[in-house]
Amino acid sequence: MANPRSVIITKRMLEAALPKAKRFEIWDSQISGFGVRIGPSGIMSFIVRYRADGGGRSAPKRFVTIGRFGVLTVEQARKRAKEILGAVALGKDPAADRNAKRLELSVTALVDLYEEEGCYIQRGVRQGEAMKPLTKKYTIGRLRHHVVRLLGHKRITELTPGDIERFFHDVEQGKSRKDSKVGHRKRVIVRGGPGAARKAFRDLSAMYSFAVRRGLVDTNPCEKAVVRKTDGQRKRFLSLAEVRKLGKACEALETEGFNPKALNITRMWILTGCRRQEIVELKWCEIDFDRGLLRLEDTKTGQSVRPLSGAAIGLLRSIPREDSEYVFPADVGDSYFQGTKKLWPKIVAKAGLKGVTPHTLRHTMGAIATSSGEALAITGAILGHTNMRSTMIYAHVDYDPAREAADRVGDQLAKALMAQH
Repeated sequence: MANPRSVIITKRMLEAALPKAKRFEIWDSQISGFGVRIGPSGIMSFIVRYRADGGGRSAPKRFVTIGRFGVLTVEQARKRAKEILGAVALGKDPAADRNAKRLELSVTALVDLYEEEGCYIQRGVRQGEAMKPLTKKYTIGRLRHHVVRLLGHKRITELTPGDIERFFHDVEQGKSRKDSKVGHRKRVIVRGGPGAARKAFRDLSAMYSFAVRRGLVDTNPCEKAVVRKTDGQRKRFLSLAEVRKLGKACEALETEGFNPKALNITRMWILTGCRRQEIVELKWCEIDFDRGLLRLEDTKTGQSVRPLSGAAIGLLRSIPREDSEYVFPADVGDSYFQGTKKLWPKIVAKAGLKGVTPHTLRHTMGAIATSSGEALAITGAILGHTNMRSTMIYAHVDYDPAREAADRVGDQLAKALMAQH
């Protein structure tokens, strides 16, 4: 019976192919075992599938990646597929040979392989899903700026827990720091430090877990490394007095002609407890004004429903709609506003606050909610924590208690934000 996804692979067909939520394969009808794998990001890689040890249903199934479409033409990939399948017919096992060579990979080469094939969520409710583009960008960036810089020349089988500990301390001490120009008015600044060391260690461990699953190494050297994986510090959140300072700073900046989008994004961070990008990328279609809810299409934990306080709804209603799907559209182009990273330091400086990030405002919502006597489950509903999100999406839940709680907490925050007494 013919494979339902079996077609003659051509350049025109691949250019018209659209990615899906999960990666999938299309197999060629002319060369059995030749195909193309299309990832959620739209990247297309030519592959070959065969059975080793002479074939047969009981023989292990192997896959060999030939290369990306765009780097290779369909004709070049088809020619290489014939060579690989020809070797298989002569009793060879190209995938096993490839894996043997990969055992000698350098750490730099492993980072390249991880970027190509390994950037998937390894645990939690999204296990197996591809990393979000921004998450992948930051992950690979940390690996290249810290891991490749300090360990890139080593073979992946050589690293020991002691090497990992030295790497961690080197990043803590700033030995991976650099400041280089990479384009017109664009620089890459790497500072290192304790926070960078912890994140780089986490990424390195995830990459080695991928290498273990692929059979490239026997163990993950990070597992036995003795390093400080957490900072042991209490989460920073604002007091109501500090929220008042931030509210007054926003009002003062508004009178000075400061960008209103940055100020309203800041206010929404405070009034909703949403993650930074959840507000920055907010779309009008995600706001249910009638029920007082945010129905976010894509968050850190997938789709999410959040109750909105009356103060947050009032702020949203006051924002003029532009010809864009985004609540806070970019000043130029069709995307969302991306100036908060540059403008945020000016807002907190005006408020006279230190050590405050947009995520601090999320902690503030949680802290104010719990200190006001709200149940943890209700606080979780306001913040969209994973378990409560799952309940709200998949069960028939009465949103009213969470909505009322959001009103109570939002009222306190709104009064502080507007400096009312």
